[in-house]
Amino acid sequence: MWTGDVLRLCTLLRGGLLVAALTFAPAAATAATMAFAPAAATAATMAFAPAASAATMEERILAEVNFARAYPQAYALRLLVEPQTSWERALADAGTEADDPGAFGEAVEHLLAQAPLPPLEANKVLAAAALEHVALQGPVGAIGHSGPDGERFYDRIRRHGAGRVIAAENIAYGPPAASDVVRALIIDSGVASRGHRRNIFHDGFEAVGVSCGPHRDYSTMCVMDFSGAPSRMAARGRQGRSAAE
Repeated sequence: MWTGDVLRLCTLLRGGLLVAALTFAPAAATAATMAFAPAAATAATMAFAPAASAATMEERILAEVNFARAYPQAYALRLLVEPQTSWERALADAGTEADDPGAFGEAVEHLLAQAPLPPLEANKVLAAAALEHVALQGPVGAIGHSGPDGERFYDRIRRHGAGRVIAAENIAYGPPAASDVVRALIIDSGVASRGHRRNIFHDGFEAVGVSCGPHRDYSTMCVMDFSGAPSRMAARGRQGRSAAE
């Protein structure tokens, strides 16, 4: 984590847009001085505003994911303004934080270089598949992408009606808020492949289903199921949830 008293994000020019110039002390983050090109100013302002208009946890997660995809540089600013959240501090204090000090900086670098992507479409077929996994794992404290009978996530989403196209699953155990869920998956600390981050920014995915619920051991869990064929699945009229793999 970047935890110095003063953080500096130098001026960065990408695609003709001045992403940001920041100098601030963490305690005075809200008073940080920012310089933005006009085309980037709106996105940068949005980076510090929660997705309050979304009613459910699942809707808030989708809003966070789609914001990160549409405005990756602005999302990087959000990380830099808050290098460690209260939930992450609690993990560190409890000694349960992943030993991966390079993950945060690597995530920021990835976001600064990431091209904007179109939003993912909420899909009921995928949401239903995700919900089934939450319902099976949460009460017994299970983890992972396979069901109790060994069924893999891609077989589960196809059983719910998803087409045989590119697919992936992200699962977050423990983050209490939508912003914590998406932040944890993008930083992807402790995951050498950074597979959760790759899934969120995969340009082949067009649809996602998200489902969250209680978990016996981690308090909460959220599953995201991604696919590249939203129209085919939407015609089936069912909803699924999300997971990561």
